[in-house]
Parts: sequence; structure tokens; C-alpha cells
Amino acid sequence: ILRLLEKEGGEVTVFPAKTTIDEIFKFNPDGIFLSNGPGDPAAVSYGIKLVKDILQTNIPIFGICLGHQILSIALGAKTFKLKFGHRGCNHPVKNNLNNKVEITSQNHGFAVDYNSLPSNVTITHESLNDNTVEGIRLNNKPVFSVQYHPESSPGPHDSRYLFKDFFRFIKKHKKEKLYA
Repeated sequence: ILRLLEKEGGEVTVFPAKTTIDEIFKFNPDGIFLSNGPGDPAAVSYGIKLVKDILQTNIPIFGICLGHQILSIALGAKTFKLKFGHRGCNHPVKNNLNNKVEITSQNHGFAVDYNSLPSNVTITHESLNDNTVEGIRLNNKPVFSVQYHPESSPGPHDSRYLFKDFFRFIKKHKKEKLYA
């Protein structure tokens, strides 16, 4: 993940999970990447609160796996435990924006409840195995996430474009800040 962020031109600073919004804003970030991690996303109350605070700004956000789930909860959605979870590679995911199928790598036991997503969220990706939500985009802010691991290579690089999309959002945000 770090190599891909740096490859796109990012200067990456990694923060511990319980970092405060004030500590993050001291760095004046151009974007926020919400990484993967283990466990029940609803139990990560400090992360959900932090993401809610970040959402009050226009800073671009890109989340994967647990980051996707925490972002979804921060937006008002609910998550649920999958019966078996999604593990391993070769999980087909439909990109609803371009109608293409991406072969993904996944490692999670929870999913976002489709019906609980607010109306200002577009479902961008769906699992072709069980129709669970695999990606979202906020309609009015530069914020998006995916449930799977775009840094992994089962496709072999089907989902790497997401890192480019994140940096397009960052460049646009920086330009808007410059002319604001």
C-alpha cells in the first residue's frame, strides 16, 4: 500500500489507529487513506468518530477493507457479520461505474448493509459471489472506498486504478484550495 501511494507521488505519513484529528491536521494532509485491519468495524468507535470529523472537511478520503467499513459506518450505514467471510483471491467484483469485472483479493468477515447506506452514497462495486457492497463513493465529496485489497495482485492489477483516482481527487482538492 505504501509503495503504491508513493508511486503515485504521495509523501506518506503513517499514524497509529487512535491518533486525534488535531494530530493529523498538524500535518495539513492533502488526503487521508483508511487502511485495512482486523475485527468488527462497529467496535472501532474511536476510528468512526475520527472519520466523522474528517468528513466535515473536503479532504479526499480513500478507504480499503476495514477502512471501507469504518467510512460506511461514519456515513450512517450499518455492518453485519458474514456467515463465512471473504477470504483469499479470485473474488469477482463488478465495477458498476464501467460495467467491468475485477478479480480481487479479500480478507474480511464483515460487510456493509446495502439498505442502510444513506442516499448521498453511490454503490460503485458489488460482489458477484454474494451481492454484498464492495465499494462506495460519496456523491458530494472526494470520498470513496472498497471492501477488497486493490494493492494485491490476483487480477493481476485490475484495481490499481483506484490509487490513481485517489490522487486525481487530491490534485483537484489542492487546486481548489489554491484558488479558494
